[in-house]
Amino acid sequence: MQFCDRQFILDTFNFRHACKHFDKGRKVSAEDFAVILEAGRLSPSSFGFEPWSFLVVENRQLKDKLWNAAWGAQNSFKGASHFVILLARKKIDTVYDAAYIKDIMKNVQNLPEAVIEQRLSAFENFQRKDFNLLESERAIFDWASKQTYIALADMLTAAAALGIDSCPIEGFDQKEVDQILSAEGVMDKAHFGVSVMAGFGYRMAEPHSKTRRKTEDVVKWIE
Repeated sequence: MQFCDRQFILDTFNFRHACKHFDKGRKVSAEDFAVILEAGRLSPSSFGFEPWSFLVVENRQLKDKLWNAAWGAQNSFKGASHFVILLARKKIDTVYDAAYIKDIMKNVQNLPEAVIEQRLSAFENFQRKDFNLLESERAIFDWASKQTYIALADMLTAAAALGIDSCPIEGFDQKEVDQILSAEGVMDKAHFGVSVMAGFGYRMAEPHSKTRRKTEDVVKWIE
């Protein structure tokens, strides 16, 4: 396996910015976009349960229906080559004894029954005590949403490494977008909710210089 050097990594992160104006005349190749999606699919998640689904929205009519509710996505709708909505699973799939969790352990992680029982017990303790996720539907959904942000970050970074721009998006009415996607038959509201969105494409112009707090203001070494 050949690895990139340190400077390439830093250049990738400096290249990435929240692109507000995409060049609608340029399209990301199918091969490059497949890599971006694969970066999301291969992302880590808590306990390896992958509580997500990625909707690649190409349908113009659906974008038009989302226009007002997803106000932060309007620039992406106008020019981005690809648009992705990341969904997070709800409690029905993510509570410790859910059929989805058991299926992941058995048919994806290929764990033996004895190990599954042990891990389910540990997962229940994690949800009940460590993170108190069972206190509400919102708490456990927000936990699942956190996992989608890991996938999102990996997708944004993979895009930047390929010289492709992106824009992560939280500017939307969550309830209304959920209703639209459900009414269109592209999301099962019983199992999923919208977590975050992202546009991918190519910038119209160079962005302003990146601004960040200094390293010493962010990092604290405990010796």
